[in-house]
Amino acid sequence: MNLADWLFQLTPSPPLLLLIITLIAMLESLAVVGLVIPGVLLMTAAASLAGHHDLSIPLLLVAAFLGAVIGDGVSFILGYTQRERVPRLWPFNRHLEWLARGARFFQRYGALSVIFARFVGPVRPIVPMIAGMLHMSPWAFVWASSSSALLWAPAYVLPGYLLGRTWQQLLEIPVGSQLWLMVFAVIVLILAVGFSWLRQQLAREGRIYRMTARLARSRRWRRRLWIALRSSRSRGEFPLASLCLLMLSLTALCLWTLLVLDAEGPLPMDRQVRALFATLDWPLLQALGEVMASAGDRYGVAALVLPWGLWLLWARHISALAHLSAGLGGIAVANTLFKLLAARERPETPEYLAGSMSYPSAHASTAVVLYGLAAAFIAQELPPRWRFWAYWVAIALCIPMALSRVVLGVHWVSDLIGGALLGLVTCALIRISYHRFAHRPLHPAPWGWLTTASLVLLAARIAWLPPV
Repeated sequence: MNLADWLFQLTPSPPLLLLIITLIAMLESLAVVGLVIPGVLLMTAAASLAGHHDLSIPLLLVAAFLGAVIGDGVSFILGYTQRERVPRLWPFNRHLEWLARGARFFQRYGALSVIFARFVGPVRPIVPMIAGMLHMSPWAFVWASSSSALLWAPAYVLPGYLLGRTWQQLLEIPVGSQLWLMVFAVIVLILAVGFSWLRQQLAREGRIYRMTARLARSRRWRRRLWIALRSSRSRGEFPLASLCLLMLSLTALCLWTLLVLDAEGPLPMDRQVRALFATLDWPLLQALGEVMASAGDRYGVAALVLPWGLWLLWARHISALAHLSAGLGGIAVANTLFKLLAARERPETPEYLAGSMSYPSAHASTAVVLYGLAAAFIAQELPPRWRFWAYWVAIALCIPMALSRVVLGVHWVSDLIGGALLGLVTCALIRISYHRFAHRPLHPAPWGWLTTASLVLLAARIAWLPPV
């Protein structure tokens, strides 16, 4: 049984699936609720199931349209009737900036803001309520909401529907791979969301950080330890997030490495995932894998880092430059040592990788260190409410870089996991050390010029130099 048939068995009945799509569209448009649910992901998944079930496209679009209009209407009525109470209600009483952001957006675009906001995630569920609070004409709101929903429904539903109609032809999944594929996707999603949430809570503004600080002050020895590790040069902040990351990732790395060593070969998961990727014989996918391989080797990393390193040196950000260099140099040494320790054969060994062992994946670990440290440096310059975006971008860059190694057949998936864990350990150590040193803010910086220079050098590396 392939994946398409397996998912077909799990698909709800057509009426129930239409109801689910209506609810997803409604919840994504509701005030507050739309901020926390992954509406795009849920809608894509539901539309994919609808496509595989061959549901009527007009019915599907009508369901999404009605849900979006209902969600907007409920939010508008809430703002219209509870104008004075909304700022005192949870969670707005703790996040007044949400209302301020929506009000600025509405004041800037007027009635068109209801249309524009439908496609702008951070303000999508807020603007309809703001329109109600500012007593926008109900008829004007209905017109704007309906117009935006007519555009939004096909834009959000049809790509997932197309995926559902074509996945049976695109993916003939080997027997037994469905479970591993679903488990892998769920684990990646849980870890990404959990990391983002935990990182926010462990920052100085987070609830867990404040609770830990109060606990540390309750005993003299705890208070001394807290003061000893706290940096007087970083606003007196304790590196709680980095310490937790170090303990968790180091423990996971040790346990995972022992599991790999005891297996004396590929894990069952490795064989299943390799069989899965072996079915994806798409020239475009192979070409993308080769591009990612070139972008993640030492020449590619050097091309990305060189402009930023020169700017850090010119701007005398010596501490940041030294720690970034230590992170990249340290992960290179750690990869070499771990490969000698594991002595694990690769699934395939092209000529340019002759003599190189498989565990852990150097591409995965280097990507985690490079993009993870870059995200940490950028996040410290951002307001707290925007910092999680830096880490999400880093995650979005690391995952395809790691998976490209499985696409090319030069790594087992367990190598990627080990590499990612090793990279997280290195990131945590570097951030703890960086926390102890005096450093100036990294802004203002010519972000646009430096990014352009990195991409130009990377393109030149991919075009003219062979993979190493």
